[in-house]
Amino acid sequence: MKDHQLHKLQGQSSIQTSAEVGEECRPLKLSGLEPLVITHESNFVNVGERTNVAGSRKFLRLIKEENFEEAVEIARHQVEGGAQIIDVNMDDGLIDGKEAMVKFLNLILAEPDIARVPIMIDSSKWEIIEAGLQVVQGKCVVNSISLKEGEKEFIHQAKLIRRYGAAVIIMAFDEQGQADSYERRIEIAKRSYKILVDQLKFPPEDIIFDLNVFPVATGMEEHKSNAVDFIEATRWVRNNLPHCSVSGGVSNVSFSFRGNNTVREAMHSVFLYHAIKAGMNMGIVNPTLLEVYDDIPQDLLEHIEDVILNRKPDATERLLDFAEKVVGKKRLNKKDLSWREDSLQDRITRALVKGIDEFIIEDVEEARKSSEKPIEVIEGLLMTGMNVVGDLFGSGKMFLPQVVKSARVMKKAVAYLTPFIEASQEESTRGSAGKILMATVKGDVHDIGKNIVSVVLACNNYEIIDLGVMVPPEKIIQKAKEHQVDIIGLSGLITPSLDEMVFLAKEMELQNFKIPLLIGGATTSKAHTAVKIDPQYRAAVVHVNDASRAVTVVGDLLQKDHSEGYKNELKLTYASFRDNFLGRGRKKTYLSLEEARRNKLVLSWNGSEIRKPKEPGIHLLKELDLNLLRPYIDWTPFFRSWDLHGKYPAILKDEVVGEQATSLFEDAKHMLNTIIEKKLLTAKAVFGLFPANAIDKDDIEVQLKERKESYVFRTLRQQLKKKQGVPYLALADYIAPKSSGIKDFIGCFCVTAGFGSEELARQYEDSLDDYNAIMVKALADRLAEAFAEYLHREVRIHYWGYAGRELLTNEELIREEYKGIRPAPGYPACPDHLEKKTIWEILKVEENIGVKLTESLAMWPSASVSGYYFAHPDARYFGVGKITQDQLSDYAERKGISLEDARKWLSPNLVNE
Repeated sequence: MKDHQLHKLQGQSSIQTSAEVGEECRPLKLSGLEPLVITHESNFVNVGERTNVAGSRKFLRLIKEENFEEAVEIARHQVEGGAQIIDVNMDDGLIDGKEAMVKFLNLILAEPDIARVPIMIDSSKWEIIEAGLQVVQGKCVVNSISLKEGEKEFIHQAKLIRRYGAAVIIMAFDEQGQADSYERRIEIAKRSYKILVDQLKFPPEDIIFDLNVFPVATGMEEHKSNAVDFIEATRWVRNNLPHCSVSGGVSNVSFSFRGNNTVREAMHSVFLYHAIKAGMNMGIVNPTLLEVYDDIPQDLLEHIEDVILNRKPDATERLLDFAEKVVGKKRLNKKDLSWREDSLQDRITRALVKGIDEFIIEDVEEARKSSEKPIEVIEGLLMTGMNVVGDLFGSGKMFLPQVVKSARVMKKAVAYLTPFIEASQEESTRGSAGKILMATVKGDVHDIGKNIVSVVLACNNYEIIDLGVMVPPEKIIQKAKEHQVDIIGLSGLITPSLDEMVFLAKEMELQNFKIPLLIGGATTSKAHTAVKIDPQYRAAVVHVNDASRAVTVVGDLLQKDHSEGYKNELKLTYASFRDNFLGRGRKKTYLSLEEARRNKLVLSWNGSEIRKPKEPGIHLLKELDLNLLRPYIDWTPFFRSWDLHGKYPAILKDEVVGEQATSLFEDAKHMLNTIIEKKLLTAKAVFGLFPANAIDKDDIEVQLKERKESYVFRTLRQQLKKKQGVPYLALADYIAPKSSGIKDFIGCFCVTAGFGSEELARQYEDSLDDYNAIMVKALADRLAEAFAEYLHREVRIHYWGYAGRELLTNEELIREEYKGIRPAPGYPACPDHLEKKTIWEILKVEENIGVKLTESLAMWPSASVSGYYFAHPDARYFGVGKITQDQLSDYAERKGISLEDARKWLSPNLVNE
């Protein structure tokens, strides 16, 4: 699936809601380094989820291995692949979610081609969300909050989100649980909107509702209307709750057909087609799993629309049969009974796999007559067949409806055998299978997986006591005792559920429980079960990752003949897994600040080529000719800002987007010519080159002779332990120490091409010309970056002159092949934005060129760039990373600020001790 296909699908319809008719539309405005404005006329906004540990196994593995460099590349590929927002989620029981979120955000925010898009901070833990909000730049989206913990907590979190200036996704949950019907969806959306808008004065355009996309075609009656209920609830929200957006995770709708991409792609497109028409304007979609609606074969389209729109009572069965043809499987010819000549085991296995119950009684009777005990038919032939079902389902070769069919065949067989089992005194108690308590743990409202497991187990003759969702541990324990259950099954989807499971295991141990504990749910894993839950409970604990496997596991746990051996084997297996897992991991260690400073980068200053600037002091460019910047424009990010992906100039000849890219490029050049000719934007700069030396405690002293005073730049030093001999860097290392007696130099700058852009864009907006309004801002950003590149070159060659013979092409400049660096406050090498204030004081930026710092130290106009100039040939970009409390205290003292203020600005970089 290519991006142009997604665009074609997105363009199917743009809803104009009745709430917006007759009143001015208030668009959702988000931003990274570049703005994203979503109006009711906008196409569908795609959110990339591959930087979500729950959405990508590879990303989860990289985060666990602390391979953040490769993880950042996943984010880059997401943006290059068409994601207009990237969802970042670190909710996993075996990682420090808060630390991982902050570290990853800091890294991607240092990459302009990633940071240009808005961030969606995704977590079920508020502390992780707030840590992300303290790091992220621009205007982000919080995913998510809900009413599930009551109005007080909902209001508290909403107020903080508004204070941070973010938009918010509201999940359709409340104290009663997850909204799983049309009525419940609109009830919760209406209540949430009223609290946010009427009571808290929350901007309605900053509200995004996630109305819960659930699977269809699961084989369960209550799931048939999942898709159409979402679509109609979307229509209601867009018509009745003015200015709000609607989002959702599209892939959920096709979960029943995982492994059959042909059907899944078509299901996604059909669902999106109708949801977009109803008003869904953003969501998580994998463009590689999306078919063009018009290209879906008519017969497949009809079957899928019957399911999505719940048009026929047997739609699921019909699609399931049709899906076999789609994946090239030979459909079972009921008239062809040649398989009836196979062995008894093969016949029973085939009946279970295909869900055929026509001959199961006669086959089970044949098996019973040839067995010593009727229970052996279940334990042997039937369980062997169910194991095949489990393997096929686990490998994606069977789908949930088929598994439900298999379970029903199994139930029919067991029902036939039950009287024979009960007639045998020795086996009578065993024949009733057992009681299983199922519950979604406290704080979690997800229960689809739990319900499917319950159905499969019930069809296998187990009695299910289902306590529902958000079940507190005391109730689970009480009901387990009351019903004398044989097994407790715990389910959870969100990360806090994992903590609840650990707590419950401890309580069960304290109360001397002996019954097995089953662990399941999307966020659970064998690793978490082995490392966190199993050590808390002496009885059997087992992770079940698949509904069909649950039958086999439960059977093994409850079979009298060998259950103890199986339980002991489980304990040994989990203990071995735990030892190996913990042996692989090493806790991060940090040097003290004093040790890090002793191991800093030491350069040979006597042999260094320190070049005195040709033109030291402060320089002001009141109005630069924009024609000078044209050759320095990096056009690749420009095309990405328009969701056209590929490197310039090759993108102009791209088979997929080349025609559109060429057209856009022509428009951009025409607009750029107009801007330059009519001087519609003003480019200004102020920069300075000054004597400087590194002084004690990683500071850089800057001398301003004309003012007869000095200023100090404070830098931070790396502390995370490295290999022997690898230095711990601070920017101060690139400046000659004062004790050397060598006079060194440093530069700083601020450039802008943003003056006039807001006014010009507003003129286009007033003329209802959003295309050119966005074009203006996109070009202003490109001109500002081009200005930074141009000015740095001018400094290297002329004003400072240390690279007077430099002859680099624009491509080489983009690859940073020049000598020296220009790091910026707030980025990894110097993460404290407070240092911008020193640049503004030295250069008198606001007085000289009018660029202001906001309360949060962002630059206005936004099309502005600031930073330092370091000339040493060994200077390289790096990231400070985490710092310890001793450096935080030291830094606060050096800055002359309180420890609390220092923590406010550096908390993302602070080690959580």
